[in-house]
Amino acid sequence: MTESLQSMTARADALKARGNYQDALLIYRLAVESWPQSAVAVHNLASILGDLGHHEESASTASRAIKMGLKAPETHLVLARALTHSGKTGPAQSAYRDAINLRSDMAPALFELSQLIWMSTANKVLALQPLVDAVRANPMSGPLHFSLSQALAFTGDRKAAAQVLLDLASRGGADASLIAQAADLLIEIDALDMARELAMQAYQSDKVSLGVLLTLLRAAIASGDRVGAAAAAAEACVRSPLNQHVLALQATVWRMLDDPRFDVLYDYKNVVRSYLIEPPAGWSSRADYLKDLAAELKAAHQYRTHPFGHSVREGSQLPNLLTVQTPAMQAFRQALAAPVQQHIDHLSSIGNQPLPLVGRNTGRWQIQGIWSVLLRPGGFHVDHVHPEGWLSSAFYVELPQAVEDENHEGWIRFGEAGAVVQPHQPAQHFVKPEPGMLVLFPSYMWHGTVPFTGTQSRLTVALDIIPV
Repeated sequence: MTESLQSMTARADALKARGNYQDALLIYRLAVESWPQSAVAVHNLASILGDLGHHEESASTASRAIKMGLKAPETHLVLARALTHSGKTGPAQSAYRDAINLRSDMAPALFELSQLIWMSTANKVLALQPLVDAVRANPMSGPLHFSLSQALAFTGDRKAAAQVLLDLASRGGADASLIAQAADLLIEIDALDMARELAMQAYQSDKVSLGVLLTLLRAAIASGDRVGAAAAAAEACVRSPLNQHVLALQATVWRMLDDPRFDVLYDYKNVVRSYLIEPPAGWSSRADYLKDLAAELKAAHQYRTHPFGHSVREGSQLPNLLTVQTPAMQAFRQALAAPVQQHIDHLSSIGNQPLPLVGRNTGRWQIQGIWSVLLRPGGFHVDHVHPEGWLSSAFYVELPQAVEDENHEGWIRFGEAGAVVQPHQPAQHFVKPEPGMLVLFPSYMWHGTVPFTGTQSRLTVALDIIPV
């Protein structure tokens, strides 16, 4: 008996929900082969191809579904994302607008369109206009107000970002998560009394949400409330003990309290290490390999400014590097293998310390995400952590002369909290970069880049690693 399309799709959807994308892909392909006239089956295939980073095939498959008559805005969104990742920014903008024309309040499409315009032009007015128009047309939409607020914050206007959410709250349209978001923005502009009031209001309304609890924690940290911060951090760690952002905030609280557990979690000597790569097969020297890698990466970097929601400032970010089909980039996984394994083996030798880092070590690993950043003079990374990683890294391809400066220009720094803290917690550890160096560290560890001067750029690759 032939399996129905509905049953086959349900099986594939279940595999995808469990993170088994490769097996799901096989079933989605079989569904298209079995029902070639089903535009929905073609859409499903396009979607998972995009999830797996097969962006060229995803775009052509989504276009096929649209030509078959499928009018779902989700299909245009799949196409827009595939075109964006393929570097076809003009057609991508058109695809985003097609999705929005079909559903005017489609917040993900509007947010991503604004981000694409911002990265391509660095023009804040142009970038924000789609979201501004959508909010005016949908004055009670929480998702649209949240998206506009995020876009305002990421383009540098946190005060206006907070006001967007406060205006919605004044009309009774903001839930606890949006009120918490407003509180976080107020923390960043030093409106601490109102921030703490809103954080508590959000928490009293929703004591289940981890995000709301973390806002309460950040408000306590910003105000120097050690007792409140300790209680909120302890609760967050019980709820989500391996959450990298939770661990970073717990470390911040322990440092506030002079708790010796901070020194165990932030054991810089043992858990932050640097390695020089060997040239992969096909290159006779490290310098030759880095020269080719730099040329390939620079050719792929096409944006004028940073994406929303990331640590980059005064630079561009290139995502999904393993999909870049050029020789040096395709050889990068080989270049990484030895130093990453060496570091993981080193972690195994530390012993039974109560480190979320060491405790998760299986001796085996895989790449969770990999991207490149090109910083211009004056550029830097704000202090941050990597929520989806276990180990994180910085790999240096090209560096400006400024890194030789005694003021640590262009160096990676560790320990300076990316959250507002009272009293301030400055960086405790610096690593001087050099071309071909891979720096590995825990994903929960606060890190950033010291701004640099001069006329030269700084080109890096970063990746997150998880145990398998």
